[in-house]
Amino acid sequence: MIEKKIFGTLPDNREVYQYTLTNKSGCTVTIINFGAIVTSLLMPDRNGVLENLVLNYDSLHGYVNDQCYFGAIAGRYGNRIAKGRFQLEGNQYQLSINDGTNHLHGGKTGFSKKLWEGKILNTDSEPSLALTLISPDQEEGYPGTVTLTVTYTLTEKNELRIDYKGTTDRTTILNPTHHSYFNLSGSCANTILDHELSIDSDFITMVDHELISTGESYHVHHTPLDFRTPKAVGRQINERDPQMLMGKGYDHNWILKNFDGHVRNVAQVYEPRSGRHMAVLTDQPGLQFYSGNFLGGTVRGKDGFTYQNRSGLCLEAQCPPDSPNKPEFPSVVLKENETYHQTTIYHFSIK
Repeated sequence: MIEKKIFGTLPDNREVYQYTLTNKSGCTVTIINFGAIVTSLLMPDRNGVLENLVLNYDSLHGYVNDQCYFGAIAGRYGNRIAKGRFQLEGNQYQLSINDGTNHLHGGKTGFSKKLWEGKILNTDSEPSLALTLISPDQEEGYPGTVTLTVTYTLTEKNELRIDYKGTTDRTTILNPTHHSYFNLSGSCANTILDHELSIDSDFITMVDHELISTGESYHVHHTPLDFRTPKAVGRQINERDPQMLMGKGYDHNWILKNFDGHVRNVAQVYEPRSGRHMAVLTDQPGLQFYSGNFLGGTVRGKDGFTYQNRSGLCLEAQCPPDSPNKPEFPSVVLKENETYHQTTIYHFSIK
């Protein structure tokens, strides 16, 4: 089942719609067509109590002014591009700068600040919502007109499935990702420091002081970045490892094992008090784990609650950051005769 209603009105008087997808178990995901943003995700705890598991705002105003990308589709390029520059087919491109001296998550007005066109793809058992955006040539400095459709499906297995399909009329780069901040406790008064995380990866991509990839791999063995076996996020978050100091905690890309273009299980999160478990499945080569290090007591969310550092965590499936400038990384180039595909699934269960 899908319910549609008006969520608010943008400053230019365009209406924003809210879509609530409900599966047969009574779980729901609520999405707005501004930014293709997930505004609520209700899943049960071990006692069957449904609670929201993503950081959010009360109103459209919060999302219009948001600088944290709560629940959004980030793009065209999720993550950072050094100095906003890259070369493609012999041409140099300069993107907008919105993160120090670098380009982040598509620029000053990326996909997270656009009004998408929504289309309900309702079925009897698994409600789906397709959101489509046309990004014109030279928007934020990117070449080519890109058409991207993101389809959210709430499955009967309590999965939030996200399928991406993109095309272009000219060679460009495309690397979108989903940016929900999860807190499986169901209360953002709790931090995510006791969430137990595992990531199927031996290496991260090293970053410099601006969180730009150096192109080098950093083995996680004997470092706080080793999540090959489950451990609490807070267990080593304050250790003075050089990479941890760069991000003031976790804000790194893990190079995922078994990358072959097929969907596989790459990460697990468990919250002991609620019993909630989330598995992340994707066909992407990298996973950005961000532990909410910069929420900082200044972001007022739902019901006026002020989020603190580590109120939520992000697990963003993508190609590694600054990949247009790193030929050793998987390519993000999309040509006019090609179609971009990505599938990422967040699967919820109880342990």
